[in-house]
Amino acid sequence: MARDDLIGGALWEEYSQEVQRRMDNPSNMGEIREEEAGENKLIIADFGAESCGDAVRLYWLIDPKTDTITKSKFKSFGCGTAIASSDMMAELCMGKSVDEALKITNIDVEKALRDTPDIPAVPGQKMHCSVMAYDVIKKAASMYKGVDMESFETEFIICECARVTQDTIKEVIKLNKLSSIEEIIDYTKAGGFCKSCIKPGGHEKKDVYLVDLLAEMLELKDAEEKSRKIIEAKGDGTFSSMGLVQKIKSVESILEQYIRPTLKADGGDVELIDIQEQEGVYQVLIKYQGECMSCSMNTTTTLAGIEDMLNFKLKAPIKVIVT
Repeated sequence: MARDDLIGGALWEEYSQEVQRRMDNPSNMGEIREEEAGENKLIIADFGAESCGDAVRLYWLIDPKTDTITKSKFKSFGCGTAIASSDMMAELCMGKSVDEALKITNIDVEKALRDTPDIPAVPGQKMHCSVMAYDVIKKAASMYKGVDMESFETEFIICECARVTQDTIKEVIKLNKLSSIEEIIDYTKAGGFCKSCIKPGGHEKKDVYLVDLLAEMLELKDAEEKSRKIIEAKGDGTFSSMGLVQKIKSVESILEQYIRPTLKADGGDVELIDIQEQEGVYQVLIKYQGECMSCSMNTTTTLAGIEDMLNFKLKAPIKVIVT
């Protein structure tokens, strides 16, 4: 095939040399027959991808005494990428226990097919082929264990290509204050391959899309912000009327604006540990970092300066304590 030929809409040069080799000459394609099993258990599992019509059949010989996969073969009924992915998948299974094989993900398959660690082995729109290889492992394991293959999924997967869960995406959006799909892709890799999970209209229909999760989390953020403003409005604006979170934010703001620039200029820093109230006095617990840890003034001049600034700006009785 010429270098500029197209495979499934992707240029041939977008595939790694390892993928190209396994497309043309797979190492583990074939059948395992019943007469080969002996005392081993023969498992034959079929799995098809509705999105593209490809299918794969996986053969395992398993030693029932150790649950070890002693031999692994496959047959692929689909495109060249499906053949290469299935070939690598079958190879990765050999010598592993069934439980260890279950830990092999589509990302593991794709990375094993790379020529160099940082360059993807296949174009993003063909990533679903390695997902099929991952799914057939679950099917084979479920047959051997006598359970439903869905029992192996404990979390709701949004992006099948990158195996990213709904809870992970929500957590990343919240912690990093993400506001766009591009940021979600950058932080989690979800949506960075076949893109079907981003919004309706991709090659595979989803119940929940990234745009839905982003909208939900942005709505939640707005609601929390409104609630915060309402709570703040009920107070009189003094330090004593603030909740602990607001007290911490106020102290942090002063440290960041007036204290840290000077400390950092000398290779030091200060970390706010806690704020505690004792008999009407607010104890601000801090910890020095960097050069400040060994500085002789960290319990005298520097400490007094921090305390004076906080008292002046916050108009509250504050005692700074080094922990």
